[in-house]
Amino acid sequence: MADYTIHLDDLDIAMRLGIHPHEAAPQRVRLSVAMIVGYAAAPSADRIDEVLDYDFVREGIHALATGEGFALQETLVDAVAALCLRDPRVREVRVRSTKLDVYPDASVGCEVVRRR
Repeated sequence: MADYTIHLDDLDIAMRLGIHPHEAAPQRVRLSVAMIVGYAAAPSADRIDEVLDYDFVREGIHALATGEGFALQETLVDAVAALCLRDPRVREVRVRSTKLDVYPDASVGCEVVRRR
């Protein structure tokens, strides 16, 4: 078996996230995803059909962002982790979200790790 870590880093997206009245409008959120993906063997033909095509993660996050939104970052990162784990080759996923504009002097984030 060959394990690879696939990264989707620093995806900035506008979405509704939060519990405060000023968070009713979409705000900037940065998402990073790391997936440990197991293949039966190392890719040998240099073709996308041999590996996980990470487009589904980016597209899935964009779809989540256009929905009703989330009250909690914990709920958001769990939803992204579940999206990634839909592919049976993903053995572990780490998802981090960061609200970029909550405070003038800091960002605030949440991270989750889910394993099969």
